[in-house]
Amino acid sequence: MNIRCTLATAGRVLLQLRRDPRSIALMVIAPSLLVGLFAWLFTDQEGVFDQFGGAILALFPFIVMFLVTSITTLRERRSGTLERLMTTPLGKADFILGYALAFAAMAVVQAIVTVAFAVYVCGLTVDGPLWQLGAVAVVDAVLGTALGLLASAFAQTEFQAVQFMPVLVFPQIILGGLFMPRDQMPDVLSAISDWLPLSHAIDAIQAVAAGDQGWDVGGPLLIVAAFAVGFLVLAPLTLRRRTP
Repeated sequence: MNIRCTLATAGRVLLQLRRDPRSIALMVIAPSLLVGLFAWLFTDQEGVFDQFGGAILALFPFIVMFLVTSITTLRERRSGTLERLMTTPLGKADFILGYALAFAAMAVVQAIVTVAFAVYVCGLTVDGPLWQLGAVAVVDAVLGTALGLLASAFAQTEFQAVQFMPVLVFPQIILGGLFMPRDQMPDVLSAISDWLPLSHAIDAIQAVAAGDQGWDVGGPLLIVAAFAVGFLVLAPLTLRRRTP
């Protein structure tokens, strides 16, 4: 891995995003709008948004970053950009990590905007420090980025990249504890949910919202970070130079 090539790739991606206001709006504004819609839906039901708002903060950034990353990376392959880059000293790991750094930077901006909107505009009650809520939201978004980079290696079209959502994303949403506490699920489904990273992301953000400290927050957060690192390690091994 070449640090200079990695940073150069990250800079190139950020420059491309700067010229694409629709992608920026999708990453930065869309999660806040979805959170706002959810809060508005339950505006007359006291306590509902406080109960589910934390999980929503874990969910929407994860989904948005998964979509944007997988489609953008696939477009690089289909256009032949990756094949041309591979003729330079740039390696696959440099390419993947460069993308991860660029989208991680966007994830920080996304987390700040989304958390601030949820707390100060939608009135989400958070007993823990706001910086912890923002940190968990960033890690969740990075998880979506890493999974999107991995999924893009197996897709041949943008439509196929979107089709990975029912396989990789929807089961995590259903079993993540948003609709039912994980300890109340059937034993098999509860065991499966323990191996899904989004479950631990929801645990971490709910722990912060409840004011928990120490390992109650750090444990799930470390598990999510480990999954993200694992996806980033696997992504260069499965990345093809060009989509047929």
